[in-house]
Amino acid sequence: MTKRAGKAPTLTDVARAAGTSTAVVSYVMNNGPRPVAAETRERVLAAAAELDYRPNRIARALRSRTTGVVGLILADASTPYFGALARHIEQALDQHGKLTLIGNAGYSPDRQKHLADKFLAAQVDGLIIVSADGGTDVAAQAQRAGAPAVYVHNQPEDGQFPAVTADNEAAVQQAVTHLRSHGHTRIAFLAGPDDAGPVGRRRATWQTALANADAPLLRCEYTRAAAAALTQRLISEGAMPAALITATDEQAIGVLAGARASGLPVPDRLAVISLDGTPDSAYTAPALTATEQPLQTMAQQAVALLLNNTSPQPPAHASLVLRQSCGCPL
Repeated sequence: MTKRAGKAPTLTDVARAAGTSTAVVSYVMNNGPRPVAAETRERVLAAAAELDYRPNRIARALRSRTTGVVGLILADASTPYFGALARHIEQALDQHGKLTLIGNAGYSPDRQKHLADKFLAAQVDGLIIVSADGGTDVAAQAQRAGAPAVYVHNQPEDGQFPAVTADNEAAVQQAVTHLRSHGHTRIAFLAGPDDAGPVGRRRATWQTALANADAPLLRCEYTRAAAAALTQRLISEGAMPAALITATDEQAIGVLAGARASGLPVPDRLAVISLDGTPDSAYTAPALTATEQPLQTMAQQAVALLLNNTSPQPPAHASLVLRQSCGCPL
């Protein structure tokens, strides 16, 4: 059994090599619509592997009017939280035979809209939007183009489309309760430059929990560098609080770096809990206590919403992972 020199093998070549019809080969490659006997299926797959046959996605799209491709728009591909969530979404889509096309919005609503336009022009089977803030309701763009869309992590305030959100309120409550168990009553919160998206909900929950504690609200960009600079400035001014909840792991890692650079011991003089729980949080110095968002569950729910039109589920529970930065003797 040999490939034709200089030409990609075709469905007909596989059928000839396997001793069956092109229709049967198509059923095997597309997992249907008709069943194929196990022995025949194995023979077809063996022939395809030996010929190095790859299905023509474009031709299949023309026949089925689906491309097998889903567009994934990320708020910021460089952020570990979004990167980890994207990995789980890609894996979940792969389990459904879908190819993932990823675009990075860079926190720009205009860029997010532009990516949606490009993906829809490429006739993707749907959009998954990991949006950091509201911006344009790009799911409405998808609906007008006849494609389904689902938000993950966040959705516009007036969004009318399915969403799988993070467990923001419970995560903050767990963090506040735990820091109080260490004796802290004045627990600061480090938010972003504004209250857009999930961080706004996290900040509001903190504000309600600490309403009478005169706890400071701090703000900086969602970067390690910005959080480190803010921490060093507060320490130099004698204004650094003794306990701090950060909206993101990136900020928390910056806080730890800034405290170390200024000689402020963590957790002896500063207790820190973050609200994302990305893999990086386990490898800081000291290791970061965090509320770990259920990213794999969120990804699976989003894909089920998109492909199977299931009903939206309540936010999956975030788990408080105890490490050294909060003061636990681990």
